[in-house]
Amino acid sequence: MMVRYGRLGAGGVPNARLDRSEALRYLGYTGQQVDEALLTRFNRLADECERVIAPSFAWSVFGIDEKRTCWEAPEPAATGSPDALDAAMDAAESRSAVSSQGAGCGKGLVPQVALAGCDLVLEGNSIAGHLRGARKVALMACTLGAVSEREMRKHEAISVADGVMFGACCSALVEAAAKITEDAIVRFAHDMGLSTNWRFSPGYGDLPLNVQPAFLGVLDASRRLGITVTSTNMLVPVKSVTAVLGLFDEPDNGGEARDACSVCRLRDGCELRKRGITCHGR
Repeated sequence: MMVRYGRLGAGGVPNARLDRSEALRYLGYTGQQVDEALLTRFNRLADECERVIAPSFAWSVFGIDEKRTCWEAPEPAATGSPDALDAAMDAAESRSAVSSQGAGCGKGLVPQVALAGCDLVLEGNSIAGHLRGARKVALMACTLGAVSEREMRKHEAISVADGVMFGACCSALVEAAAKITEDAIVRFAHDMGLSTNWRFSPGYGDLPLNVQPAFLGVLDASRRLGITVTSTNMLVPVKSVTAVLGLFDEPDNGGEARDACSVCRLRDGCELRKRGITCHGR
């Protein structure tokens, strides 16, 4: 397993340029008239964000450990007589064995995808659907680093408005960094004759946030990128992204999770979807 590390704008890696229209969307802009002085102020902060922050990244590609992977969890045991319970459990075990090529399904509650060469196990129906049919799995992490935390605090101290606008610019910049990192994985997959699907982050669907510590550990992202995890499994610096992509023989994996909105718990009330756009760029 080789993990690729780098900093955007160095060593031939493209520099990140934030999408200003996306930053404005984070601020709630929907096409309304904006005061010229406020727009000038926003553009100044966007320029500064790009100038003072150099995002860094890490990514690697893994095989799937089929012996520890279970694509479908066994059905709950039926109630009734001991004989009926035994029969139901035998049937569930049989179905699980077929679907996962002999793998156990952890505690038998949810599907899981285990990565080869490491201890990381991705649990949940959503991630199993996302990776179903994949030949390999890519893990990625990117961050704006500690400088982004310092700069956001500085602008918040000067002006609440500046702090909010600078934070939106940072959000757009880390998304740009994630896209560049994703593009590198897409090129790697293409060189192997494979295609990829979209980025799937911990917290999407039922992939739990508590996978973050192990996820960062596999990429050595705490040491190499300075990303840590709070007691509630939130990333620090906050302008950081971790994500999973599947690498497939076919352009479409044919799995259950075909687009990011399909597994989002906020999709029904999402203001972006109402305007015909998404937060994930796909």
